[in-house]
Amino acid sequence: MKALVLGGGSLKGAFQVGVVQAVLEAGFEPEMIYGVSVGSLNASYLVNEAGKQAIEHKKIDWPKISRQLIEFWVKNITKPEDIAIVRSRITLGIDTLMSRFDGLLDTTPLRTLIHQNVDEFILKNSPVKLKVGTVDVVSGKMVYATPENEHFLDYILASSSLPTLMPSVHIKGQRKAAFLDGGLRVVAPLKAALEDGATEVVCVACHAEHIYDEPLNHRNLLKLIERVKDINVNQVVNSDIAWAQSYVEKEGFKGRALNLTVIRPQEPLHLDMLKFNSDDIVRLVVQGYKTGFDYIQENGLPVIEVNSSNGTIKNHTSI
Repeated sequence: MKALVLGGGSLKGAFQVGVVQAVLEAGFEPEMIYGVSVGSLNASYLVNEAGKQAIEHKKIDWPKISRQLIEFWVKNITKPEDIAIVRSRITLGIDTLMSRFDGLLDTTPLRTLIHQNVDEFILKNSPVKLKVGTVDVVSGKMVYATPENEHFLDYILASSSLPTLMPSVHIKGQRKAAFLDGGLRVVAPLKAALEDGATEVVCVACHAEHIYDEPLNHRNLLKLIERVKDINVNQVVNSDIAWAQSYVEKEGFKGRALNLTVIRPQEPLHLDMLKFNSDDIVRLVVQGYKTGFDYIQENGLPVIEVNSSNGTIKNHTSI
């Protein structure tokens, strides 16, 4: 099974979109897509468009879908208010005193964006399977949802809801649960893909391996929260990738051929989620495409071929 794994990264997901275009143009055709945080938004859009094409044309044009995903970002995510609105200080103060704090940001725009661009019926009937990860902050457990789950669009919103900045999501029928960004526990859901039986995995991460010194106004609450999140996410995604690489190596010793490709930025990406414009989004998309294109030109995309006549497995590289 071919799996595309899309990690979290908030608005740095624009970089991910560029890499995805390079990967899909290179001929990678995922059978299942996994996403966490912004990766869940990108994954859901890709699976939704694949489902539409399968219904209308009986085939899937992945390069075209990747271009549609870029168009979605460039047209719909051009300023902070397209995703969330900063709550007034008076409202925040009252809600905090009354023990009903519901995030520093109002995510109604993000909810609307999801409902306008993703259809639960199409997701459920798409030939490409989808799984998104979120965390139940009551139990502390990682929860993976598929379109078969009721109120699936709420799981996408929950997976994208940044802790403290955004409100937790309450899903109908689950009174004792409250869901937030899956990146609290897993940033790149590689383990889920491999345990589901994926043999060829391409992972697109939004975070570089190392965090470098950069100017920070640590007295600005929102910027400090964002910085703390980035530090935590960086550590988690490195652990996710290290686990997957170790798993693939161990399976190889057992004679089970698995291929894992991880494409991520060489240096930290910079985008102020409280102050950005369409040019910033385009810049990250272009940067992502160049990173993905350069990686594929240099390394190719490993694939596995199984000879049906004798069952032998052969690894090779495809460009």
